Amino acid sequence: MPLGRTSSVALIGLTGSMVEIEADISNNLPSFVLIGLPDTALNEARDRVRAAATNSGCGLPNRKLTVNLSPAALPKHGSGFDLAIALAVLAAAGNVNGESVAGVVHLGELGLDGRLRPINGILPAVLAASRFGARTVMVPTGNADEASLVPGIRVVGVASLLDAAIWHGGRYSPVVVEPITRPAVGGTAEPFEESDLGDVIGNADAVEAMQVAAAGGHHVFLLGPPGSGKTMLASRLPGLLPDLESHAALEVSSIRSLAGQPVGSSLVTRPPLEAPHHTATAAAIIGGGSSHIRPGAAARAAHGVLFLDEAPEFPTSVLDALRQPLESGVITIHRANAVAHFPGQFQLVLAANPCPCGQYGARDSECVCPPNQRRRYLARISGPLLDRIDIQLRVTRITATELRMAPESVRLSTAAARKRVIQARAASRDRLKDSPFLLNGQVSGSWLRGPRLRLGPSTTSAIDRALERGGLTMRGYDRVLRLAWSISDLAGTSQPSAEQLGQALYLRKAISL
Repeated sequence: MPLGRTSSVALIGLTGSMVEIEADISNNLPSFVLIGLPDTALNEARDRVRAAATNSGCGLPNRKLTVNLSPAALPKHGSGFDLAIALAVLAAAGNVNGESVAGVVHLGELGLDGRLRPINGILPAVLAASRFGARTVMVPTGNADEASLVPGIRVVGVASLLDAAIWHGGRYSPVVVEPITRPAVGGTAEPFEESDLGDVIGNADAVEAMQVAAAGGHHVFLLGPPGSGKTMLASRLPGLLPDLESHAALEVSSIRSLAGQPVGSSLVTRPPLEAPHHTATAAAIIGGGSSHIRPGAAARAAHGVLFLDEAPEFPTSVLDALRQPLESGVITIHRANAVAHFPGQFQLVLAANPCPCGQYGARDSECVCPPNQRRRYLARISGPLLDRIDIQLRVTRITATELRMAPESVRLSTAAARKRVIQARAASRDRLKDSPFLLNGQVSGSWLRGPRLRLGPSTTSAIDRALERGGLTMRGYDRVLRLAWSISDLAGTSQPSAEQLGQALYLRKAISL
């Protein structure tokens, strides 16, 4: 009896690999053997597939069924191989057209009643299939809209195994079933999505700093007492960022799909915001898992903002785990049998109180914390991590007088600020068009101090003295230069002036002043 063949996709992180599925039917005692390094969920496909086929009216032969998932050394996990396994066995039995089954990539989980359930990660899986040359992909009806976001590939949505078998030439009587769908995208509102920069009263330096951060892709650390507006400022940053470009939108949508969040019929075009609680573990922030490696909050914040409120309350090991992604822009998770990569180009915003009671430095309250307790509290954020954060700013509470005297007409709205940011990014992109960088926050020190972007000694005298006195590290020196170029782009000038470099130094060192 000929073998039945088809293909599916195995995901490790966002990277997909094609898996050939072979089915053999022999005359030995009836059994169902699944080989090729399946995990527990995939190994249970034997019972799901047999029950689904029987209840759909296209039962499997009562013989020994051997299904091989090749390459055998590649780890495979999840229930997304169910449809491919079932159709490969039906093709081996001659119940469907073997050539038709072999020419289609199949993805989907089977229920015991034969209906197909939507699976997570359908977008990166179909994208991987397209890159490997596949032209037709069969997916559950509930995943069809998401799969159609990949251009140049034919998507066939089916509601049940019976519908799939009939599509492949099986001679069965069709039965109409209600397809299983995913929750609507509109049911999951993003946090802080209605916030506007015009709601922020006072703290003009902090409002300007958030625009500088958005223009150059800089990381931010906000220090101040409770009620000073740290969370309000951080929540406004995603609104200042421009819409995602096509490649970034595809990455963000793929991560949402892999994380089980709804994508819908269009790519995500707005930068995401992730704000995990301070009890989150390193695996929750960076990503991980024993067999199935899942994206963490940092990966879900790619091309957007990762906001860690009450940063000193996070475990030090969790905060320091962010140091490598901040430098490389890639999150790499190693396991014994696999290595997963996720995009890690996010803007980190840390917010912290100045001490455990939160009142140190407040004009209207008295701190009750001993000096050594204050030092230990902020020391939970390590120096190497702080050195990677470009903007370090102290924010204060506004007074009743400032609240009454602040005219609404001069407050900058999110739409107006975003327009400034878009213009600043256009200027920086034009300047960096011959470099491998897109944003000022990504430019390396060799480029900043190289002949193309080098500033005169009269302009850099302030930071030169800070470097000589030990007030700046070499990394900090370069980051002040990055900030200065972002400030210059926002102001519409061709290059930073000494005054703008001084402003950049203030944004970098305001906490220690």
